[in-house]
Amino acid sequence: MSMRIYTMTHKKFTPLPDPLYVPLHVGRACGENLGYLGDDTGEQISALNCYYSELTGFYWIWKNCHDADYVGTCHYRRYLINEKEQIYTEKEYLELLRKYDLVTTKKVLLNNSYYDGFLANHNIRALEMTGKVITEKYPEYADAFEQLVNGRQTYFGNILVTSKILFDEYASWLFSIFFEVAERIELETGEDAYHKRVFGFISEFLLLVWVTVKKLRVYECKVGMLGEKAETGELKRCLAECFRNCDVDLAKKIFLETREKRPDVLMEASDITGELHLCMQIIATAGEERNHGETMILERENDFGRLMEIFSKLNRVVSRYRENSESEEDIRFLGEGKISKTAVWVAVMMGKESESEKKDLMDRMLKYLH
Repeated sequence: MSMRIYTMTHKKFTPLPDPLYVPLHVGRACGENLGYLGDDTGEQISALNCYYSELTGFYWIWKNCHDADYVGTCHYRRYLINEKEQIYTEKEYLELLRKYDLVTTKKVLLNNSYYDGFLANHNIRALEMTGKVITEKYPEYADAFEQLVNGRQTYFGNILVTSKILFDEYASWLFSIFFEVAERIELETGEDAYHKRVFGFISEFLLLVWVTVKKLRVYECKVGMLGEKAETGELKRCLAECFRNCDVDLAKKIFLETREKRPDVLMEASDITGELHLCMQIIATAGEERNHGETMILERENDFGRLMEIFSKLNRVVSRYRENSESEEDIRFLGEGKISKTAVWVAVMMGKESESEKKDLMDRMLKYLH
């Protein structure tokens, strides 16, 4: 049985050496040719990538891949991994698909209902119209949609592996809904690139609706990350330059503008090292130090790597103080003069304790500061 998994990308990357994984440049009609197989050949919707994201690759596979019994999708930096945290091989997938209809990610448990989360972050008209279209075109899915949209679970990433027969069935169902929705609502042309990808977001949830109604046997597994997003790396390079120049105002401006355009920049899947969270902490610390007439941390240390080490250690020390498990080494760190009272205050304020608990924590730590 033949199998092919398409690695969706819009950036240059280092493909896996396993020939099972074939790079597919999604949205190639909208940008430069990266040298990979593109979704702008044959029957395609590549030019709509700004609204459909990796789904333009889904459409291309549906319409143009006819020589594989099983197909799958992953991302240039996200892959399904086994219990040993290794990327699945073809043999492993075929063994799973003898028992299951579809392999995909583990469900995400949301803090609120899917509807409320979508309302807070995206064009809710698109989700509501999706429900209406489903009710009209596929009434047998209406109850499940209503129940699940008010629930707290979803799949994510549009990452899956299944038979080509099931893949085609899913794609036919999905795009018949979205093409109708697109006819009935005004797609957001003035929004940033992140928020335009409305169908890409909704499809993650619709996979859950589809497999639930069809009662498919689904194997859910973890997602492994290879490297960081190109956008994340670029932002860190810009911030590193600002830190070298001791320019906290420019660093803050760049950070806020990027987060406005890409609200996902601080999500775990984007900030896989946690360094952007540390950058945010450094910017806040330097700004507060300046406001209090103190010497800014960036005037004492402006190397990006060293700053990451210092603030990572500071946060670990604060964490141990919270647990009343501080060590002599922690006390020495506070007394070395590398960090200010303000730096400690910012780190403490990031916690979830009450104000009185934070004050007690500060008092315990401040007596050891240089």
